Amino acid sequence: MYNEEAILRKMGIKALSEMQSGMRNVMLGRDDDIVLLSATGSGKTLAYLLPLAGMINASSDVLQVVVIVPGRELALQSHDVLKGMGCGLRSMCLYGGRPAMDEHREMRKVMPHIVFATPGRLVDHLDKGNISPSGVRYVVIDEFDKCLKMGFADEMRKALGTLRGVKRRFLLSATDAEEIPDFVNMGRVRRLDYLSTDKTSGRISTYIVKSPNRDKLDTLYDLLCSFGVSSSIVFLNYRDSVERVGEYLTDKGFVVSTFHGGMEQEAREDAIFKFSNGSASVLVATDLASRGLDMPGVDNIVHYHLPVGEDEYIHRIGRTARWEASGRAFFLLGPDEELPVYAGNVPDVYEIPAGPYVPPRPRMVTLYIGKGKKDKVSRGDVLGFLCKTGGLEGSDIGRIDVRERCAYAAVSIDKWKEAVKRASGEKLKGIKTVVEHIK
Repeated sequence: MYNEEAILRKMGIKALSEMQSGMRNVMLGRDDDIVLLSATGSGKTLAYLLPLAGMINASSDVLQVVVIVPGRELALQSHDVLKGMGCGLRSMCLYGGRPAMDEHREMRKVMPHIVFATPGRLVDHLDKGNISPSGVRYVVIDEFDKCLKMGFADEMRKALGTLRGVKRRFLLSATDAEEIPDFVNMGRVRRLDYLSTDKTSGRISTYIVKSPNRDKLDTLYDLLCSFGVSSSIVFLNYRDSVERVGEYLTDKGFVVSTFHGGMEQEAREDAIFKFSNGSASVLVATDLASRGLDMPGVDNIVHYHLPVGEDEYIHRIGRTARWEASGRAFFLLGPDEELPVYAGNVPDVYEIPAGPYVPPRPRMVTLYIGKGKKDKVSRGDVLGFLCKTGGLEGSDIGRIDVRERCAYAAVSIDKWKEAVKRASGEKLKGIKTVVEHIK
């Protein structure tokens, strides 16, 4: 049964934002198609899922909503938001990198009301008849500017052409598209533009950091050290640059996660998990990390390479100052580089305090636990195991992620060694399990 108050209470949300209330009211009160523009980190996923929960027939086993996303990470994040709502709706993520046959088997068991799908994998399932388009009444295109312009056009045209029974379409992003192609088949459109009223920019302090050398690695090291124990993302434009900077910072003593499109999906997921749970204090990444990832509590954004355009800049700085938090952004400029026009007036030059410098130690480490969903293990099981068997307090344990065949847990850096010593080889739900530190 749909109960908005109960959902928000379960999620620990006292009140919806102006944008979220506006989206809910238009989705529930009108029959228009909607284009929603709102800053990265403003809560757009909940903004559309909350009213959708009241528009879906939860007693039916028919697929009713298709959410199209540009990548796996956003699919998983959106899926987690729906699960956190606890509203009784069933969902699945569909994306490349694993056999479509496995997804089809799972779909037959789950019978999802909603699927979160990348364009290519969605077309694959539609072509094979794994998804019946007949019951789909709503389509959401999240990060629609990216879905409609980054090599997805043919797949989007085919998918949307197959979903002929769709009654309403909801498009969301933090940056607008030059035009919406005819194949999206938008009807009467209601545009909700909250970008001009967004207060994120007032919560982000922006600085220039000048490097005396074209190779800015030494200046980057000093800058990150000056931040102390905080969470920072360093953005670069090329995959090989990410690897080079990541290796440099690791050699200098930082605990670093690297993230780019050339990595295997599991490695990318592990990198984000370590960074998000506090086991790595620095994420070195391409712009792939600027969209669709749930990384709360990012304190600093460092533009090692200048963003290639204004849209990329907007999505990068949207990684900090999420919801009501504040954050800082730094342009690391070499001798021949100038501040881009779209950055506006940035009068403040950040003077790095005098050394000596010591890389900060992360607050947490990540432990691998060799049992997962296939063993009927839940987050609560892992928490209880680490407390009872590992000798930890609840305050020593951070984020827990349970996967199909294993689990990962963030544990206080001062407590993990004793926990591994006590818990490794002990029984979790009656089965002996491995517990190891992930470096």
